[in-house]
Order: sequence, then structure tokens, then C-alpha cells
Amino acid sequence: MRLRALLDTDALGLRLLGGEDELDRALRGVMTTDLRDPSRYLSGGELVLTGLAWRRDAADSEPFVRLLAGAGVTALAAGEAELGDIPEDLVVACARHRLPLFAVNESVAFATITEHVVRQVSGERAGDLAAVVDRHRRMMTSGPAGGGPDVVLDLLGSDLDLRAWVLSPAGRLIAGPKAAGPALPAGLCARLAAEHLAATRTGRRGPHRVTVGTTIYSLFPISTAGRGPDGARDERETVLSDWLLAVEADAGDWPAERLDLLDGVTQLIAVERDRRDAARTVRRRLAREVLELVQAGSAPAEIAARLRVAAPVLLPGLGAAPHWQVVVARVEWDGGDADGGPLTQALLEEILVDPRSTGPEPSDRIAVAHSGEEAIALVPLPAASSAHDPSESGIHADTLLAAVRDPLTAGLDDDGRLTLGVSAAVHSAEGLRGALEEARHARRVAAARSGRVCAAGHQELASHVLLLPFVPDDVRRAFTARLLDPLRDYDRRHRAELIPTLEAFLDCDGSWTRCAARLHLHVNTLRYRVGRIEQLTSRDLSRLEDKLDFFLALRMS
Repeated sequence: MRLRALLDTDALGLRLLGGEDELDRALRGVMTTDLRDPSRYLSGGELVLTGLAWRRDAADSEPFVRLLAGAGVTALAAGEAELGDIPEDLVVACARHRLPLFAVNESVAFATITEHVVRQVSGERAGDLAAVVDRHRRMMTSGPAGGGPDVVLDLLGSDLDLRAWVLSPAGRLIAGPKAAGPALPAGLCARLAAEHLAATRTGRRGPHRVTVGTTIYSLFPISTAGRGPDGARDERETVLSDWLLAVEADAGDWPAERLDLLDGVTQLIAVERDRRDAARTVRRRLAREVLELVQAGSAPAEIAARLRVAAPVLLPGLGAAPHWQVVVARVEWDGGDADGGPLTQALLEEILVDPRSTGPEPSDRIAVAHSGEEAIALVPLPAASSAHDPSESGIHADTLLAAVRDPLTAGLDDDGRLTLGVSAAVHSAEGLRGALEEARHARRVAAARSGRVCAAGHQELASHVLLLPFVPDDVRRAFTARLLDPLRDYDRRHRAELIPTLEAFLDCDGSWTRCAARLHLHVNTLRYRVGRIEQLTSRDLSRLEDKLDFFLALRMS
């Protein structure tokens, strides 16, 4: 509200003593004080009410008014109940510092003025916020006036001078202001997502503040109706499914109204997220129907017919897909007390999007279904990809892993795991069943590795290492202990480096000269170490069988 409005309200009993030229100042609050120095309790924009109890003589007015003006106070109102007429020294001091001064009639209580100002200011704040949010909501609607999250972020830039971006939990840039210059680098997006997920998993409430170099970012969660995908209620799953809003600013010193505005913006973006999730319903249904036919062993002709129906939806405007890949994923929590299927479905839909792409549109070409604890993605490769070797242009497990490992590891914290398996590309319905089994086997290989986020591709299934994940844990422990524990004990006592020597010797295919060069040893020293290994284990490293046993033991350890 404006100061001028105070004079228009007769019930307040205010009389202007100075500052006629400043009556258009904005008033954002009110404070009553008789402290000689109230500046520590002022944030600017207040009407200060005082009974003048702080004033002992005329010399006190100047420092008091100087402190108020320095704190950004909008106006001063002094009561006449204590001293009668307002002292001239106070009038002079206010004029010197261009601080409007009101006299408050002794018949009017300060509480009456306070209640009036608070009611007016609160109402105006609510109205302003509602107007801005309503403006944004109109922009978010579909049709000619729409524009999605990008338009909202542009408005934040133009209205509040704030640069902001919407990120996925996997660190992909969903939306950003078009007028904000270059997009955020992929590495920075991944770091901000990781910081947000890590902070949220510790129970800290947003916004979370992150400093990167000399820049401070404030991270706001974009929650979808307070729940995870498909109605998931587990908090861990909600954390991993929500988008976030990264604002290039320090929200720690923001006033409440600006925080309220950003909260309203995140709610609007959440509505857009829900709308786009709903649009995935058809693709999810198509994926489920195709995969049910594949797993049921249906005739290839029946599966091919269903694929012909799915292709136009998954590849709009691009025709049929000559090649397909299958990706299988699973999220598991320690204790197994949460259903990870819906969450894995949402995560897989997100992480299969090329991390170099921006916006949500690329995800419109991915169909994911979930069955029990695992999610299965049917990924079409368009005709442009099939012109070359599809294995060159399709999804690669290592690329997939590198793009999402850091942020999702932070989100899984110390009680969850995500494992992924990727099949080779197949060119017909007959190959889909084999691709599904291939992706499932690859995921099991990934599950046998250490780490919170692991992936394996079809290329790894041609190796004998494929057998290792299926060896029972007690057999693995007994086998590796029998062969390697004597060497570990010897290394611990003598620092002999027998284990590294054994690894290098096998890696060099038993070549004495190449292994000695790699380890920077004399060949005689290498022969001594290998002899010690054979003596401690009763094995002969010139025999193929013993070399293979050592190789497998090292891989399983």
C-alpha cells in the first residue's frame, strides 16, 4: 500500500507533519518501538510507530531518525499521548533525512493502526501473488497462449530478474529461459541434481543452496501432488521421481512473498509434469501389450501386428521402426520394503532420453512397462539409425551409465540400487523375445558389480565372465579364499605385492618380458615373485588350468 492511503482513512487519526513529496512510497509492514536503536529489527519498508519514550532531550531525535532512514524505513508515526505536540527537533530531523512524519492522535491506539496496515498489506501481497500466478497459469495452458515451463522461466527472468532452469532427477535439462544465454552445461546439471537429491534424502527442507565456483544456486523441489509415480507413497521413490527448479540466486535472504511466488511457480510446473506423465499412458499401454505377447511366446505375426500399431505412436512422422532395443532396469531398496516397479518405470523413461537433448519431447519415443520389481523399455530405432550398424547408433550401457550415475547415486543414498541391462538391436518381432532375455541377463551381470548404479550391455554376454554372477556367494568366497588368501596374508606381512604381480602376469598372457617391463622389474625379480606365488598356493602358473583358476578368483574377489 502507499503512504497516501493512510491519510485517506479517518479512523487512523493521522496528521502529516512533513514529507508531502514522499507519499507515494510503498509500505510493506509496521513496527512499534521505543528503543533508541531499533535498526536490528528492521528490514525496510516499515511504518514505525513510537510513543517517544526513547527521547530524553532534543539531541536524541537526530540519531534516532538517522538510524531509521539508514534501515530503509518508509515513514515514522509519533504518538501525542506522552508529550502532547510532537517536538520540533523530531520534525526537523525527519525533514533532513526525507523521512515522512505523522502525528498519531492520542485517542487512537497503535494497535488500531497496526491491524489496519497489516490487513491492507497482506491483502495486497496476496492479490499481487495471485495475479502473477494466474498469469503464469494462463501461460501454462495448452493452445496459442501456452508455452510450457519455458514461458514461466522467461517470466521469472523478465519480472524478477531471476535465471532458472528445470532439471530432471537424472540431471537432464528439461526447460530453461530462452533469453538467458547458453544452456547450463551437462556436468553442472548433473551436479545440481546430485546435490539436490543428496540434501533431500537427508531430510533437509528446500530450497537447498549450492555454491559452484562463485555462483550460488537455490534448488526447489517440484513435487507432483506429494507422491511418486503411479501413486507411489514411499518418500525415497518420490525423491527420485520429482523434477527440481534451479535458480541462480541465494534464496536464503529472500522475503516471504518471493519464496511464496517460487513455490507457486513450482506448483505450476508440477501441473505440467503431471500433464506430460498422463500423456505417457498410451505409450505405457502399448509397451505392456507388446511385452505381454513376447513373454507369452505369441506368434511373431501377432507381435509384428502390435508393433505396427505402436510404431506411429512412438515414432510420429517417421514411419515404422526397422530396429528395436530392449532395456531392463530394477530399483531395489535395502530390506525390500518398497515396490520399486513404478519408480523404475519413471526413472527408465527419463534416463533413456539422450542426455544431450533438452526438453521433454525425446521421451515421447520411449515406451516403458513395469512388471513386479522390474521395468522394461521398448526403444525403437528410427530408419535413420538403421542405415548403418544399429549397434553403433543405439543405446550403449556405458554411455547410459556415465550420464546418470552421479545424480542417481546421490538419490539412492546408502539404501538403494539401480541396475540396468541393454540388449542388442533386433530387426524383427522374432528377435524381441531373445532381446528381452539378453537385457535381463545383462542386468544380472550389472547387479553382480559394486556400486549404487550399474549397467551392462549385450557385448559383455559373450564373455566367460557372464557365468560369474550366477555362482553362489558361498562358493565364490570359498574359491577365492583358497587361492588368494595366502597371497594377501603374505603381502600384508612382507609388502611383497604378489597380488598386483599375479594380475599383471595374467594380463600379459604369461609373458615374462612384457610383465617385467610393465611392473618396472628385472625379469629375475619377477620370476622370484611368481615362484613365491606358486609355492604359497601349490599351483603352477605354466599350466592353463591354474592360470584360469587364478583369473576367475581375481574377477570374483
